[in-house]
Amino acid sequence: MSELHELSALTLRDALARGAVGAREATEHFLRRIDAMNPGLGSFVTVTHDDALRAADHADGMRRSGVPLGPLHGVPLAHKDLTDVAGVRTTLGTAALEHAVAEKDAPLVAVLRRSGAISLGKTQVPEFGLSCYSENLVAPPARNPLDPRLSPAGSSGGSAAAVAARLVPFAPGTDGGGSVRIPAAATGLVGLKPNRGRVPSGSGQADLGQFVVAGPLAHSAVDAGLLLDALVREPNYRPTSAASRYPGSFTEAALRAEGRFRIGVSTASPFSTAMDIALDGAATDAFHAGIQVLQRAGHDLVEADLTYDSRYHDAFQLVWTAGLAAAPIPDDREDRLTDITRVLRRRALGRSAADLVGAVEVLRQFEHDSIEQYSRYDMILTPAVAMTPRPIGWYTDGDGDTDYLRQCQYSPYTSMVNVCGLPAVTVPTLRLADGLSMSVQLIGRPGEEAQLLAVTAQIEALRQGTAGFTPLAPGGTME
Repeated sequence: MSELHELSALTLRDALARGAVGAREATEHFLRRIDAMNPGLGSFVTVTHDDALRAADHADGMRRSGVPLGPLHGVPLAHKDLTDVAGVRTTLGTAALEHAVAEKDAPLVAVLRRSGAISLGKTQVPEFGLSCYSENLVAPPARNPLDPRLSPAGSSGGSAAAVAARLVPFAPGTDGGGSVRIPAAATGLVGLKPNRGRVPSGSGQADLGQFVVAGPLAHSAVDAGLLLDALVREPNYRPTSAASRYPGSFTEAALRAEGRFRIGVSTASPFSTAMDIALDGAATDAFHAGIQVLQRAGHDLVEADLTYDSRYHDAFQLVWTAGLAAAPIPDDREDRLTDITRVLRRRALGRSAADLVGAVEVLRQFEHDSIEQYSRYDMILTPAVAMTPRPIGWYTDGDGDTDYLRQCQYSPYTSMVNVCGLPAVTVPTLRLADGLSMSVQLIGRPGEEAQLLAVTAQIEALRQGTAGFTPLAPGGTME
């Protein structure tokens, strides 16, 4: 039998459910890997050995007693250190606040605990989750398992590093501007941002722009579907749309891998009117590889002529950072903030309510106009990121504005999807000679996560040369 960490999340879940593997056995196995590998990766800020083992023993007792098991019975995972887990400190990635021990689980943690999953700890994040890298003043930076000199990106970077290094089978992340998709692209994972409101316990209602939604980081479309099914498993909530072409679970949609679609292809970014946006050679090659594999799968790929409002950059930054103005940071602790947080917070404090309302109006019009353009296609294909993963410290060796500029240039295709509220997935399409992975992004129609998972599974099957579906003749060429 394969080592437990080599199993897919679905295979491990099934083994745990039938008792072929015990929850304590699995938990101890992954905790040993964390203890051995985390010092070199910085993926975990806090490891909850005792709590995890108690939960595992309880899970084994439930299975022996014959009570109904949750869909993730005994499966280990981890949570970002932005999310409260009962009995565990939450740092929010900042040294400017006291680190309180949470009294109760956040809703996202609670729904996964009810599903039977076992949390092994808290993972590294940037300060307040602001950035697309996972470095702060609280703990060592998270490092990319594909090359520890490089960043696994962020803000779900610690979780992505943990999944990529197989310290956990999969993990939930939260995505407010690309924070699931960007680290997935940096570490060779599948990263799915669900539609706005799809995941009740991690929806965008909690942030001003309604950008943030929880979604899975996983090694495959099937494992991402499995975690998404658990995330939407809440009372009085329908996990799939009646209009979807894929009734049933997201896991089943990935397993079936069905569908041929009209896909618009674009490298346009809404940041390009405010700064230089350019793809490096690896990003270009990954994008072309994505086009080729989708054509092999029988999809109709056509050039999409997309245009974006030039006001996007300023409006997004204003709304994205507005919450910093309300952060309860004592004046005598402001010097403990990172440079980018300090710069963006002071800017947020200096803006008026009228400025904020105007920026929200710009983004709402952007959402309307973008969805109208995208509606000519079943999906939109873009690069996932514009560059190979960046070195540790690359963002922070200048001032706060330089940091923010570099983030936009590294990931110029993700935040627009949060503004629009649409589902999107990043999926690997190219492995470089040095072992790094590069990806593409697929943006779906409203509520069509199942389509994205199906196409992701098609890409995986063709890249592995073991397609579980029959490719049609290419449905079109680039026009």
